[in-house]
Amino acid sequence: MKELYVGLMSGTSLDGVDGVLADFSGPAPRCLVHASRPLEAHLRSSLLALNRPGHNELHDAALAANALVRVYAAVVKDLLAEAGVPAQAVNAIGAHGQTVRHQPQAFDGTGYTLQLNHPALLAELTGIDVVADFRSRDVAAGGQGAPLAPFFHEAVFTQPDQQVGVLNLGGIANLTLLDPQGLLGGFDCGPANALMDHWCERHTGQPFDRNGAWAASGTVQARLLQALLAHPYFEQAPPKSTGRDLFNQEWLEHALAVQGHLLPVDVQATLAELTARTCAQALLDHAPQAGELVVCGGGALNQHLMQRLQALLPGQKVLSSEERGLPPQQVEAAAFAWLARKTVRRETLDLRSTTGARGARVLGAIYPA
Repeated sequence: MKELYVGLMSGTSLDGVDGVLADFSGPAPRCLVHASRPLEAHLRSSLLALNRPGHNELHDAALAANALVRVYAAVVKDLLAEAGVPAQAVNAIGAHGQTVRHQPQAFDGTGYTLQLNHPALLAELTGIDVVADFRSRDVAAGGQGAPLAPFFHEAVFTQPDQQVGVLNLGGIANLTLLDPQGLLGGFDCGPANALMDHWCERHTGQPFDRNGAWAASGTVQARLLQALLAHPYFEQAPPKSTGRDLFNQEWLEHALAVQGHLLPVDVQATLAELTARTCAQALLDHAPQAGELVVCGGGALNQHLMQRLQALLPGQKVLSSEERGLPPQQVEAAAFAWLARKTVRRETLDLRSTTGARGARVLGAIYPA
């Protein structure tokens, strides 16, 4: 008998919503169908604006959450239609929400992480139980609230004979370190697609640099690269997490202001190199014996970035998660289906090795249909 969960993910890159319908009845999770929908320009702009202080934020955030959840509901409808599965056959939906602020341990020692969502509306629109707000309990327990995907990576990518790195290249890059005996750790490396997509759209009108072709045609600017690498986050020891709060267009513009005139294509090449360097160095620093680096997220489709990672990691095999049975753009959505199942079953996750939380906790809140 199938044990079905839906996972939904809209990441820091703000390119759209990915969803999977996953079956957990076997020894390993199995994604039955995948669906995605883009975010319309006005919603994307609203979500991006909410990453920074502004006028009437509470009102704007509430309406943006409603609009986002309607996209979520449409993706769920697409999944069920393609699979030929009724809503009542699905145990729950894991809906991550859209991170707009991430400040764990800041200000008062606890801090906060904020994912825009309206899970009650999603339950109303779909007729399925919804699990949401996965990160807040971890922050309340003294953790970073991120990354959470390493626990899913452990379940699907651990190998019996070698250490493995799993690199998710979304808006932000995060790295999971796996040992044959289990999870070694996980943390955010720094910026990935968020800055590259911003720069590409600004100068070419395209939402992303397809295959990394534009970056590959430019020249890495050494002075700019060193200025970017000088950010103290890169030297900070794990556990650590980040987002647009640190790595945003204002940070990039500040670095560019002292560089003199640079060709836009060369800036794109430098941003790609920043991601490749910081991710490769993170693996070498924390798991130099890893035999391979499994890459997922939209960045796994960036051929230039994958080639740079392989060049910087000659002792490891760099490969797409597709070669390990799960397409790159399905991994994060599948992770939140898996996390939703953990919540429904009241199963704890020991977060100390990744987020630095005080101990094992059940994550997420359930909104009944």
